[in-house]
Formats: sequence, C-alpha cells, structure tokens
Amino acid sequence: MRVAVSTDSGSGITQEEGRELGVHVVPMPFWIDGTEFYEDINLSRDEFFKKLQNDCHITTSQPSPEDVTRLWDQLLQDHDAVIHIPLTAGLSGATQTALMLSHEERYEGRVFAVDSRGVSITQRQHCIFAKEMLERGIEPARIRSILQKESERNSIYIGVDTLKYLKNGGRITPVAAAIGTFLHIRPVLSIVKGGKLDSFAKVRTHKHVKEAIIYGLKEDLRTKHGDEEMKNFYLGVAYTDKREQAEQFAEELKKEFPDRLNQEIVISPLSLLISCHIGPGGLGAALVESPLELA
Repeated sequence: MRVAVSTDSGSGITQEEGRELGVHVVPMPFWIDGTEFYEDINLSRDEFFKKLQNDCHITTSQPSPEDVTRLWDQLLQDHDAVIHIPLTAGLSGATQTALMLSHEERYEGRVFAVDSRGVSITQRQHCIFAKEMLERGIEPARIRSILQKESERNSIYIGVDTLKYLKNGGRITPVAAAIGTFLHIRPVLSIVKGGKLDSFAKVRTHKHVKEAIIYGLKEDLRTKHGDEEMKNFYLGVAYTDKREQAEQFAEELKKEFPDRLNQEIVISPLSLLISCHIGPGGLGAALVESPLELA
C-alpha cells in the first residue's frame, strides 16, 4: 500500500525540506497590503520580515479547500491513501477544513486528516512520526488515531522580543503593550496541548526568556509527563528570524537535558503564520513525545 504524508507550512517545513523528508506541503496564504502571497512560494522569510518591520498590513489565512484538495488529488494518482497533518485548530481553521473535506465521498477511506494539535516543531515531528510508522507497516487509520492520542503529550514555549506584533494582531491591548514596552517586558508564551497562545511568564532580558523556557520544559516533564530525564521525548528549538540565536540555545539545552531521547536537537523556523504575531527575535523550544509504537 502506497501512502503519502502531507501537511501545511504551519509545520515550518519548507518546500525544499518537504522534498527531502518525503512530506508534501500546502503553503499558507498571506495578504500583504492587498496582495496575496504564499509562504515559501512567492514569499521568502527575508521578504516577509522586511515587510513586517516596515509595518505593511499583513493578514493570515488558512489554505483554501481548493489548494488542499488539489494536492490530495495529485497524490492519489500515485498513492492509495494520504495522511494529512494540518496546523492545530487552536490557531487556524485548517484542521476543521481538512476533516470536513476528508469525509467527502471521493476521499472517504483514502484521506486521513489528523487532528494532532501540532504547530511548528510539534507538527513537523508528527509528519516524521507518520513516515516512520508507515515504514513499519502501520495502517493510515491507526496512525491517525495514534497521533491524535499523542496530541496531549506535547509542549511548546516561545519567547517574544517585542510586544509590537502581539498588539498589532490583537493578542494584547495597546495600553498593555505600551506599559510592557516601557517596563521592558518580554513575555514567554505557551502553546500547551495544541491550544491558542497563552501567557506563561513575563521577564525582562533575553537570558531570562531562555531560563523561563527551560523551567517550563522541566516542569512539564516532571509534573505532566513523569519523564524528567526526557528519555521518551524529542526536543526541538524554533525561531522567527535569528537562526544563530537558536543554535546557541540548542547548545544550552543539550547541557540542560543530557539524557534526552534524541541527541540531535532539531532547529526549525517558526511558520510565518506564527512569526507575524511573534515578530523578530522570537525564540522557542518544544517537547514531542515519541509514540510507543516507535519504541
């Protein structure tokens, strides 16, 4: 049985990396000053951040049903089934759209849309898990169930360098942004259980941002997962625009979590959909539990 894996660019997987991983990526659309762009198609990360910092008017959207089904139709010409892993419903309507479309008669039993509540690093890792489980002969319907069950076992924390873009996106009020800027506050946000962005901590320096993220990860491992040594968890680092900063943080995390499951810490850019709310200088880390089926 030939099965393809697809996702959207909310996973942070670029078109080039998708070809390397064998994962097919639907690009997220953006409207910038009235013009439509598609992530990693006619809009590079550098171009996006230039437009963001130049205060262009940017709005985000989920992939259209036509874009999603066009990819599925292409894949089903050469495959028996497709496992589709969209961005969490907590941040986009992509999951609900995919679930609805997958129940249309022509896709029923052939397209398996997964509500894995993933975003960025976690969504990316779910795609890799799906590929690995397919290699072990696990059926698509069971893979969907496994990934949906595992959705409660992930954590992601993101440090924000400026409050400007949270204000622009309506995530905080202008008054709160002004006060926070005056006090040099840098919030650390959490996306726990795949939900919406939520406040985790408020700090004042980049060093304290990293300390808060490490604390959050350790607390989740201790209290929620019962795996303080991270023996069954993958660890990843995400960033908006400063890869060197992310690489330095990954080196620090290697020392903090010496017994982690994966010796390599994946460093991945946050999707532009998330980056437009976080802004330049954003830095995060995530835990993704490996399914028992891959033990």
